[in-house]
Amino acid sequence: MPKHIFVTGGVVSGLGKGLTASSLGRLLKLRGLRVSMQKLDPYINVDPGTM
Repeated sequence: MPKHIFVTGGVVSGLGKGLTASSLGRLLKLRGLRVSMQKLDPYINVDPGTM
């Protein structure tokens, strides 16, 4: 059964979230789990800094 982990954060930069997600994925892979990443940008045509 698939499990999902969501990495979110308002004040953390996109680079920080990506680095955290990739590090977590690597650690899970080292434990023998199958990992796939998907990036989702929930802001459609809006700059999140001005919201």
